Amino acid sequence: MSSNDMKLVVVGAAGRMGQTLIRLIHETPGVTLHAAIERETSAFIGKDAGEIAGLGVNGVAITSDPLEAFVNAEGVIDFTSPASSVTFAALAAQARIVHVIGTTGCSPEDEAKFEAAARHARVVKSGNMSLGVNLLGVLARQTAKALPANAWDIEVVEMHHKHKVDAPSGTALLLGNEAAIGRGIDLASSSVRVRDGHTGARVEGTIGFAALRGGSVIGDHSVIFAGEGERVTLSHYAGDRSIFARGALAAAIWARGQKPGLYSMLDVLGLSED
Repeated sequence: MSSNDMKLVVVGAAGRMGQTLIRLIHETPGVTLHAAIERETSAFIGKDAGEIAGLGVNGVAITSDPLEAFVNAEGVIDFTSPASSVTFAALAAQARIVHVIGTTGCSPEDEAKFEAAARHARVVKSGNMSLGVNLLGVLARQTAKALPANAWDIEVVEMHHKHKVDAPSGTALLLGNEAAIGRGIDLASSSVRVRDGHTGARVEGTIGFAALRGGSVIGDHSVIFAGEGERVTLSHYAGDRSIFARGALAAAIWARGQKPGLYSMLDVLGLSED
């Protein structure tokens, strides 16, 4: 550990993503695990975070109190729940540190609170932290812009493991929003989330979503552009949860040198058009 290492807090430390992050921080030069946070009711409170992640003892005990940890840290990586992420955003703003948010299923009210926190914190939020998915979003935007809406329909199809609680996935919404930007339309008023029964013909210009759930699928996403007699499909398949952790860690390191603000992975990767 170097004195210049970025001191990071992992929240939801005992979960699958939390353990993946702890292992990745352990093997990545320039960062160190400063604290590990779990909810008060967790059976892992007081346990060694390294042992929980399969690394052996690392001397960082899992705690339910983020206050002291945030004050002395430089960044927090957060794949938890919308309510928890809002709480952590307020604490990160008070501490004026980096807050990387990979949480999905957030409401417009939650997003407004993240924007408010970004006045003091350096917030990086994305529905998906992987390089491949964010590149796919750029390609979806460009393709939607290039193909005329009156001749090409757009459908976003995603599949995740059976334990996922939100649908469509944050990644599917990210991709749909990129396609909507390419078309110059508002996703919220132009998307079709559910089809059941006698729905009638597909409304021209809309963006449809299909959410599949089952097994242990980490995340499969496709953006389908369907025209008359031809179809273009852009796809991404996640085979390892560590791709999200690696992206989140890269985002934290990048944000360390930025001014307070709300950023996306496109900013981190230099793909933003702004």
